[in-house]
Amino acid sequence: MELAPTLTSQTVQNAVRQVGINPNYWYAVGWASQLKPGSIMPVVIWQQAIAIYRDESGQLHALEDVCPHKGVALHKGKVQGCNLACAYHGWEFNPQGNCVGIPYLPKEQKLPRAQARSYPIQEKYDLIWVFLGDSTLAQTCQPPDIPEFDQSDWFMVPVPAKINAHFSICNENSMDVFHGFLHQNLQGWFDPVLISLQETDTSVRTEYLVSYKGHMAKFLGLSERADQVTTLPVSTEYRYPYFYSSLEGISTLYLMRLPVGPTESRSIALFFFKIRFPKWILRPLKPLLQAFIEHFVLRKFLAQDIEMIENEQRTYLENPHRRYVEINPAIIAVQRLAIRQYEQYMQNKNEKNSELKQIRTQN
Repeated sequence: MELAPTLTSQTVQNAVRQVGINPNYWYAVGWASQLKPGSIMPVVIWQQAIAIYRDESGQLHALEDVCPHKGVALHKGKVQGCNLACAYHGWEFNPQGNCVGIPYLPKEQKLPRAQARSYPIQEKYDLIWVFLGDSTLAQTCQPPDIPEFDQSDWFMVPVPAKINAHFSICNENSMDVFHGFLHQNLQGWFDPVLISLQETDTSVRTEYLVSYKGHMAKFLGLSERADQVTTLPVSTEYRYPYFYSSLEGISTLYLMRLPVGPTESRSIALFFFKIRFPKWILRPLKPLLQAFIEHFVLRKFLAQDIEMIENEQRTYLENPHRRYVEINPAIIAVQRLAIRQYEQYMQNKNEKNSELKQIRTQN
């Protein structure tokens, strides 16, 4: 649905600061290359603790990070073959979460029916993805496509981040091209104009005209001279729960948001740039150039954003009933999407629970 890109006053929906997530999507939780065989990594997706481990053959598995015996965190244990053993008593659980061994019981003794919940897991784009919701939906829902990842003419810079704020505040920051004012000392963008806004049940897409100037713009190929002003179209899209942005032919951004809890979010951003260096020069310099762009360019922008986002979160917590005014219709659309996704998930969950309850009553 095409929406009017008019900047008019609208009331912010404070309810969005309290919504949970729709768990029926794949969430990126960490780097696949950093989890070696025999290693365990604890993660949290919307207050759900999960122990991710790579077995001795290299396969990934995900179990609820709670031993069903004493409640000890399973990530404190050890990998044994393809199983995960609790650190406390050595109870061993297979990738499906079934208890398959207790070291102090005779081999012939029947094991208790203890089970840890397991989760669908996969690795793609050097990222570990976990499906928190209904496992029967995991096959029909896949992580976002990132075609630039395997294209040699794109230079990738990965940037992880931790932000002490609700995921909705973080997402609004990503969609808000009008906050270039914040980054003016970093030669950010200026004079944005919202020219298109589209909304569906699962996405919000915008297009802006944005101006650039300075040495950063020249380095990225936006202009031939640092003193030259260049105006280009920028598209942004919130494809729940992922964020995408493109400056066509010059840079793209894929941002995988990880909602940890009501006041904590993490993210993994993959920035892709077209850098005008010959490939034979760029290849050996890649690690150094990645580190330089991350720490001396992208981290500076990110630090300014995080300061504003966390300040917004603190102010909300101090007075959740305070009303705010927004004039960017894209932000209001993003809020509607977050609320809609959560409400649809809860409605489907309640309907399913009612059906199960009715079946049990009939039996």
